[in-house]
Amino acid sequence: MGRSVPLGKKLRMAKAKRRTHGVPTWVVMKTSGKVRNHPKKRHWQRNNLKV
Repeated sequence: MGRSVPLGKKLRMAKAKRRTHGVPTWVVMKTSGKVRNHPKKRHWQRNNLKV
């Protein structure tokens, strides 16, 4: 059997997964393409989470 992950850590990881999305298309259109990327976007293998 594998180790169980504490609920708090699981919730923090789920929140991090939800918030790593890109900028919505309507924002790109509204800003005429000036805002294209999200400064807090994170790749799961490149950046570590402090959870």
